[in-house]
Amino acid sequence: MADPKGFLNNDREVAETRPVPERVKDWNEVYVPGSLLPIIGKQAGRCMDCGIPFCHNGCPLGNLIPEWNDYAWRGDWQAAGERLHATNNFPEFTGRLCPAPCESACVLGINQPPVTIKNVEVTIIDRAWEAGGVTPQPPERLSGKTVAVIGSGPAGLAAAQQLTRAGHTVAVYERADRVGGLLRYGIPEFKMEKRHINRRIEQMRAEGTKFRTGVEIGRDIDAADLRRRYDAVVIAAGSTTARDLPVPGRELNGVHQAMEYLPLANKVQEGDYITPPITAEGKHVVVIGGGDTGADCVGTAHRQGAASVTQLEIMPRPNDERDPVDQPWPTFPMLYKVTSAHEETAVLARMKEGADPGEGPSSPKAGEEGRIYSVSTTHFEGDEDGNVQALHLVEVEFIDGRPTPKPGTEKRIPAQLVTLAMGFTGIDKDNGLVEQFGLELDQRGNVARDADYATNVDGVYVAGDAGRGQSLIVWAIAEGRSAARAVDRYLTGTSSLPAPIRPTDRALTV
Repeated sequence: MADPKGFLNNDREVAETRPVPERVKDWNEVYVPGSLLPIIGKQAGRCMDCGIPFCHNGCPLGNLIPEWNDYAWRGDWQAAGERLHATNNFPEFTGRLCPAPCESACVLGINQPPVTIKNVEVTIIDRAWEAGGVTPQPPERLSGKTVAVIGSGPAGLAAAQQLTRAGHTVAVYERADRVGGLLRYGIPEFKMEKRHINRRIEQMRAEGTKFRTGVEIGRDIDAADLRRRYDAVVIAAGSTTARDLPVPGRELNGVHQAMEYLPLANKVQEGDYITPPITAEGKHVVVIGGGDTGADCVGTAHRQGAASVTQLEIMPRPNDERDPVDQPWPTFPMLYKVTSAHEETAVLARMKEGADPGEGPSSPKAGEEGRIYSVSTTHFEGDEDGNVQALHLVEVEFIDGRPTPKPGTEKRIPAQLVTLAMGFTGIDKDNGLVEQFGLELDQRGNVARDADYATNVDGVYVAGDAGRGQSLIVWAIAEGRSAARAVDRYLTGTSSLPAPIRPTDRALTV
């Protein structure tokens, strides 16, 4: 085990973030480079060597967290990296982007702040890259079998890497112009710099995986033809149909889906644009949706120089701390959280009032500036040219589980740019992929599959959000790894690849 008294002697410390006035002027990651290394040994030493490490259950990948915590505490970074990669193809992605259900399930978290598992994870993998410890692992021999993977998000990449290493010839088809799916164009640069994707793709290319960008299955290539050309197909196209807001004024210029807005900002960083076709510069911005995608829109608007940013959420404000009755340990609780984008909103608001951005005591309400809970949009208001100018909302209360407007609470707020970040409802059904394959869908609009990730079409499998529905990156990687084992067994009759989860497994929630 790590330090037997580590959790008694050391408090939880997390990565240090750069000052808000500095970081909103660039698109680099918000954390101070190298700030974790001086503290991470003690933080890893807080791991308790639990008799039953519930973090394994909180993480669908089954990450060997106590083991690499111990190696990190001892400074054996090579061994820590090997343990990390034993269960996770892309720990640099999860270490930056995953909301860490493992930390919610940490036994120490019953009565103390949990171990900073994410910070330990990202430190281990970053050191592994710096030391040259992440190298291509090409197969010793080829199987002669071919696999097409549709989609290059975390599920598709994980399935492709596993199947390539098993000896199959794998081609990944991506309809965007670059590999990465939502990792590339849905996640802002300030949350994960795209160099992390680029070097992992180069590793996969060196292992033998082929990538075909700018090719949409269903439009550019007939799905049935693809099936005839490959021995097996893995559909990892994601859940990309965005939930819309059918209210009067939705058609006005300036009202966009989040995934119409966010990719353009990333394309600026890739050099495709000097300025994005949709920008928040000088505008009052309203973000509808209180989740991570909404927070990404908030942070992006700050960096584009928005006049103001307001985020709306129809649900009530979450609790600050876990409710032991409604959200008991080790479930993943829905808690109020202040992301880096919300912190920026609060600091920028103080700066506009003339206050020192570093002054003022922190409080439970820190980061609440610019966020409005328990409200629903009634309609948008436009000018004579058809451009959105304002948003009208009303407070709601939940009666019998349904949001009900409260009379007399109507309000108008200025809005020259509105982004809809209300989640996704299923796989794209308009590009022909579902119809051409002849795929069956489940009641939620996802691609139906059996216990082996197989669809109703022989040799066609589905992994990630396309089959599970909108979920977390860690679940996508776990599904990609598990589907790879099913495909490998279909092609060869047996498989030694790991399968961390079943399609029916669900997160540890109430």
